[in-house]
Amino acid sequence: MTKLSPADAARRFSVAPMMDWTTRDYRAFARTLTHHALLYTEMVTTGAILHGTPRERFLGHTDIEHPLALQLGGSNAGELAECAAIAQAWGYDEVNLNVGCPSDRVQNNLIGACLMAYPEKVATAVRAMQEAVSIPVTVKCRIGIDDQDEDADLERFIATVADAGCEVFIVHARKAWLQGLSPKANRDVPPLNYPRVHRLKQSRPELHIGINGGIKTLAECCEHLEHVDSVMIGREAYQNPWMLAGVDQALYGENGPASSRMAAAQAFRPYIAQRLEEGAKLNHITRHLLGLFQGCPGGRRFRRHLSEHAHLEGAGLRIFDDALSLVREPDTREIELAQ
Repeated sequence: MTKLSPADAARRFSVAPMMDWTTRDYRAFARTLTHHALLYTEMVTTGAILHGTPRERFLGHTDIEHPLALQLGGSNAGELAECAAIAQAWGYDEVNLNVGCPSDRVQNNLIGACLMAYPEKVATAVRAMQEAVSIPVTVKCRIGIDDQDEDADLERFIATVADAGCEVFIVHARKAWLQGLSPKANRDVPPLNYPRVHRLKQSRPELHIGINGGIKTLAECCEHLEHVDSVMIGREAYQNPWMLAGVDQALYGENGPASSRMAAAQAFRPYIAQRLEEGAKLNHITRHLLGLFQGCPGGRRFRRHLSEHAHLEGAGLRIFDDALSLVREPDTREIELAQ
């Protein structure tokens, strides 16, 4: 396994920024499963931070969510630098620039994957952000876009941005097709090219190179960590959150906080109570737990009960407790017999 600095070891495993998914409630829930995973916000645009109100809506978080990174969407160097400084003032541990999102909405504002065609612009932005903060400034990108050459153009992009001072790149191992494919289609085509990211690490050993895209198990994470410095998981960490419970032991050599799914749910209960008192809706919080009991007896009933009742006016902890009463985790013996 690649020898890592203490800072790089801290980001050995991260949960990808995902719109509408990696909210503050999801991140708080994730902390009942893993102490060490680096968590990311949803992408927040510079415009939202500079002109949206209240700022708490976009930047609010709690101490339990750390280590925590803010992902920014934007291309104006001055605005990105100002937002990076705001992120540091709000207590974020890292600020990350999105150079990977393929959606039409962000393309129109020169945000996301389209910036791979403008490495000098990204370099200027990164340099300005680094001058504004002392926390790490990192970049999440693709291996290319459209008809770019996955070798020459990726090497040029990395070299240009690294020369501006960026030392950490998280690379989604799939090209983004900005014309003719929807963001959803971009999740599955063209094919993933993990070896390309591995070769990038070989050619730039002085940089921290992380890999992202289609990774579903901790065993796969360990395989990739033989070639790169870190692994970022997206949809699987959200749809099957229990996989996070193995992260601390498998990748950091320490026991995680949750002894069982039920223990994690109960540990999250005080947070739910607090958020309800603040005026949050139960379904906005519990929707992040719908996949927790995947494969357990009663898991579908748990999910259905929350889906049918948590959105109702006045829904409170009783709905959550009733949902938990419908599910049972198999014990170790049952798991062994099933195998």
